[in-house]
Amino acid sequence: MNRFHVHLNVADLDRSIRFYTQLFAAPPRVVKPDYAKWMLEDPRVNFAISSTGRAPGVDHLGLQVDSADELAALGPRLDAAGGTVVPEDGAICCYARSDKLWTEDPQGTRWETFHTVGEATTYHAAGTACATDGANCTPGVRAAKPKVDKGARCCAPDSGCC
Repeated sequence: MNRFHVHLNVADLDRSIRFYTQLFAAPPRVVKPDYAKWMLEDPRVNFAISSTGRAPGVDHLGLQVDSADELAALGPRLDAAGGTVVPEDGAICCYARSDKLWTEDPQGTRWETFHTVGEATTYHAAGTACATDGANCTPGVRAAKPKVDKGARCCAPDSGCC
């Protein structure tokens, strides 16, 4: 079953954790110095907040799936929607290891579809531009270039981020 995903950038993580804990009537399942995540069942949502230096507000929306097959099934739907689809295999982001597909809607809102395959000890993978400049994990979809090991239809961010 898919789970809706919302990721917000926040200016004050502690105040935001208190606010969303009250709103959701549940504490976050994951709390790190720069990140918190609630895995809610009603509504079924993966709601995450982070304070990594980006402007406060919606960072990205998405769908979390339970298997690699479900992620693969979403690929053609994203492609049919008309945006550039950027795969990220084995991404380290938000204290998790995930395989992802990124796109943007017509307004430029980033959409992340992903299957989490494990935990990570850092917000970003060490040695990436993301880990050193405080940026979030979302690649610049518009800056995508062909990813040669995936074939002509697939792309990857050219920034090396995440």
